[in-house]
Amino acid sequence: MEVTNAIGRRKAAVARVYVTTGKGAITINNREFAVYFPSGILQYVVKQPLSKLGVTENYDIKVNLTGGGCKGQAEAVRLAIARALVKINPEDKSALKSEGFMTRDPREVERKKPGRPKARKRFQFSKR
Repeated sequence: MEVTNAIGRRKAAVARVYVTTGKGAITINNREFAVYFPSGILQYVVKQPLSKLGVTENYDIKVNLTGGGCKGQAEAVRLAIARALVKINPEDKSALKSEGFMTRDPREVERKKPGRPKARKRFQFSKR
């Protein structure tokens, strides 16, 4: 049984994915996929690369997730699954790339600056 692994990141979330041939079970942090992501939209986001290639029932996926919020985590898992699928079958890369699943979203939270209320916000200016 061949194990393929990949890493996906988004905002502060990091997803380590281990893909094996199986029946389509997805386990995230030793919990069932539907329990970890109760929202149908986030479940859809995670399964996008699998459904695009039509291999949803062919692989068992084990995920270790840390950091970030639920949306960032879901998108990190999506990137990691897409990278793992390309490792398994390199011909699938163009199909996944055209949908944008192979691109790491570089947007991060800007740090708070000293002497200001937030990253870019300034205190109210008073002329007198």
